[in-house]
Amino acid sequence: MRVLMIGDVVGSGGRKAVNKLLRNLRSELDIDFVTLQGENLAAGIGLTVDTVAEMTEAGADVITTGNHVWDKREIIEHLDDPYLPVLRPLNYPPGTPGRGSTDDSGPIAVINLIGRVWVGEFDSPFAVVDDLLAGGFGQGKPIVVDFHAEATSEKGALAWHLDGRVAAVVGTHTHVPTSDCKVLPEGTGFVTDLGMVGAVDSILGVEVEGSLERFLTNRRQRMQPVRSGLINFNSVLIDIDSSTGLATSVERVDRQIEV
Repeated sequence: MRVLMIGDVVGSGGRKAVNKLLRNLRSELDIDFVTLQGENLAAGIGLTVDTVAEMTEAGADVITTGNHVWDKREIIEHLDDPYLPVLRPLNYPPGTPGRGSTDDSGPIAVINLIGRVWVGEFDSPFAVVDDLLAGGFGQGKPIVVDFHAEATSEKGALAWHLDGRVAAVVGTHTHVPTSDCKVLPEGTGFVTDLGMVGAVDSILGVEVEGSLERFLTNRRQRMQPVRSGLINFNSVLIDIDSSTGLATSVERVDRQIEV
């Protein structure tokens, strides 16, 4: 079984790249299931029902999120809709709209978590995922985890904590792809960060001028995603042994495309 996990998709430029590349990649690489980090889909911050629909039509099976999931208020009332394949991090407090995991969206079960180091105050991702797995989540299916976190150490620690219990733990949030793809000793695939689907000539997918102004003046600026030009498409392909539900290989799938 082959799972493609796509990094943070930034604004319309990122969405255009997904639309141009994903269908062909699914065929070329014989991919069975696709996750996509979607918290920056709509104008670079948050997501909407329409942007979610665009990405599922392009070939994404489940869309994960992070700290920006609430930034477009229109999505909030839909997060509990069973037809919407969107997850918010599992370790938000009980009663928060939406769900943090799914095992009913195809052959792969997906868990979405958020880190606590330099990100915010959330429930422990380690304790929350332990409770979920102890309750029998995903039985009979491989499980992949999107860990939306800043600190590389926190991402690595979670992967080692879950080694042998899930097929893969991949990091998102930094928009910077890392080259440390590996399979841990007990069969869990890991990469510190998937990267992004965003402009090459940008700062993390947003226009250089706005980002620079923020650093030069120490004033918050509304930063706009780059909408056209050469786009990086960052993702990771995980091969999973269906008999064990664990990873046999993890490799980067990175492309560049003009939009």
